[in-house]
Amino acid sequence: MKILLVEDDLGLGNGIRNALAEQDMDIVWVRSRQDARQQLAAHGFGLLLLDLALPDGDGLGLLRELRGAQNTLPVLILTARDALHDRLVGLDSGADDYLVKPFALAELQSRIRALARRSYGASSDSLTLRGLHINLSSHRVTMEGKDLDLSRSEYVLLAVLARRCDRVLTRSTLEQELHQAGSASDSNVLDVHISNLRRKLGSGFIRTVRGIGYVVDREPLPASGQRPA
Repeated sequence: MKILLVEDDLGLGNGIRNALAEQDMDIVWVRSRQDARQQLAAHGFGLLLLDLALPDGDGLGLLRELRGAQNTLPVLILTARDALHDRLVGLDSGADDYLVKPFALAELQSRIRALARRSYGASSDSLTLRGLHINLSSHRVTMEGKDLDLSRSEYVLLAVLARRCDRVLTRSTLEQELHQAGSASDSNVLDVHISNLRRKLGSGFIRTVRGIGYVVDREPLPASGQRPA
């Protein structure tokens, strides 16, 4: 995988580049937003690792430019901004994941592998996980081989949650997906659709992340509701 790293800190940038190179990843490292723009325009990348505090502007501006241009390149934000509000802003701006500094390089490598798996699955004409199968062309949805009767809005929500499995999607992001699909998108309507999906899929399929939004896990969580350490 070819990765663009945008990080102005010399020590951290070197550490990330060396650690990922040892995993046979092709790393291009730049230290400014302008250099990142030039690299993205000239080359194809499989992943963008994006610092927010760059010398020539906020990395969020670059992320919003990409999403505004319908660029679906997976983006993992690397930042010291650890407040819930900052995480929500990053995710709502189009980031696929958000990692707070300082972090272990092993965790970064793990998150990169997870994003790579999701990106590979997103190119397929169908999605399959935990007994659910979604045909993205025909919009046919089955659970354990049985057809599910979904409304248009329910399909939109389920497809985006499944396509981005293991990633927490904020309520704002899901409401925006409904709005773009031409459906009513206020908060109460979202709650109704999620409730209907849970009734049809099983209560444990869509997980609530309190204060943030919802996620469909690739693998069901253990009974404790927490991922193994």
